Amino acid sequence: MVTEECRTLSDQDVVSRVRAGETGLYESLMRRYNQRLFRVIRSVVTSDSEAEDVLQEAWVRAFEHLDQFEGRASFATWVTRIAFHEALARVRTSRRWIPLENPGGGIMAEAERRPSVTESPEMQAIHGQLGGMLEAAVDSLPETYRSVFVLREVEQLSTSETAECLELSEEAVKTRLHRSRALLRRELENRLGPAITVAYGFLGTRCDRVVANVLQRIGG
Repeated sequence: MVTEECRTLSDQDVVSRVRAGETGLYESLMRRYNQRLFRVIRSVVTSDSEAEDVLQEAWVRAFEHLDQFEGRASFATWVTRIAFHEALARVRTSRRWIPLENPGGGIMAEAERRPSVTESPEMQAIHGQLGGMLEAAVDSLPETYRSVFVLREVEQLSTSETAECLELSEEAVKTRLHRSRALLRRELENRLGPAITVAYGFLGTRCDRVVANVLQRIGG
């Protein structure tokens, strides 16, 4: 369990103490960066289950090479590079992409897509459908664009941070982000065609409530 003290420690402090033998503190680093690493891995392997497996391998590899972390880059950048290259290695090994139709999981964190308790079932369904559609659209991007898009738009990293994590020039990051947005916009337009009919839906409980209220008022 991560204690309150661990939460206040800097990455460098945690790394130093883990190197000194406090292996349990490694948990705090994993919890800090699991989401970022999962997302960048998921942008490469496009399978939730495989991304989780790669994530575990990346953390093990990072632990095994923790003595090589010299602090020239932030720990977050260093471990993101490891995760990214681990994902690329997995793809090269398998020599195939493994798309997974799973609108319930993916690069958008579950907590971020969790509907408000005040939302109607219809709105929850719409949000779930749109979330799955967005993930599928991002998955359709070429990997070279997808990783940049995930780090810049989903993880909200700066251009320089993204360039450092992916070992690209800042100009390359800007170019790939621009192209990924254009491709994503086109893909979403194609996917939204049939789905647009659910916008401003008024079915289920909302419809029932209005009908009941009106009937009560008119004495029906």
